Amino acid sequence: IVAQQALRESSYGPYSRTMKKICWEESVHIMHGRDVVVTMMNGTPTQREMVQEALDRWWGPLMQMHGPRSDRAKDRDLFWHIKAKTSEELRQEFLTIYVPRILELGLTIPDPELHFDETAGEWRYSEPDWNELRTVVTNHGPMSQERLDFRRENHDLTAWVRATVLAPSRLATAAA
Repeated sequence: IVAQQALRESSYGPYSRTMKKICWEESVHIMHGRDVVVTMMNGTPTQREMVQEALDRWWGPLMQMHGPRSDRAKDRDLFWHIKAKTSEELRQEFLTIYVPRILELGLTIPDPELHFDETAGEWRYSEPDWNELRTVVTNHGPMSQERLDFRRENHDLTAWVRATVLAPSRLATAAA
């Protein structure tokens, strides 16, 4: 939600207004997710292990989420005020908000390089695997075919709904 909140300040009015609604919606999902994680961390050892395994599995994608560093001077979206912060500024904000919360839960962050550099005033971390991100977003990742097959299957299974919704109404046909 850090990235979405920054987009609320976009110079493009329709985008900015939409992002306000999206942020509200996303905050509901975040609160629900937090409640689930806190409940599991207060549960059995197996449940706590499940949360740690999920963090281990998702840490890389979380760090990739805001995208690679960009040069502020060359970022056209910043120039036109479509976005208000660089990818790195968003990642730093994300880390500042969530690292303390993660550690407070008793979880171990799977990045041995992660620490806050007091002198620089920013988080230091292992560089995300940008090649992995490019592979996944271009549908060449290890689970891409399975994910696409799942989407196709569900599209096929729900064809009847689309056909029903798009079919001419009997009332409209009778009135014509």
